[in-house]
Amino acid sequence: MAVETLYRSSRDPETLFMDKALADQHDKMLELAERLADILQKVTPDLSEQNAEDLGIYMAKNRDIFARAFKGKAEILDELSSEVAEQA
Repeated sequence: MAVETLYRSSRDPETLFMDKALADQHDKMLELAERLADILQKVTPDLSEQNAEDLGIYMAKNRDIFARAFKGKAEILDELSSEVAEQA
């Protein structure tokens, strides 16, 4: 019988990872998403908690693209726009 080591995200205990680095990366993404959601709700009080959470997670998952857009490459957001259009 083989023994496997699994890592659990502290912010998302239902999600298991085979690699500690991936679990840490997931935790950091969720922490960023939570902070983004808090800010989004403060600047947009009519935004529901669920929508703020969804937006925070989306932005955190795509943080590299948003970071490049904030550094002056706004056209990079077209990549996200294309992905959203394909999913619809």
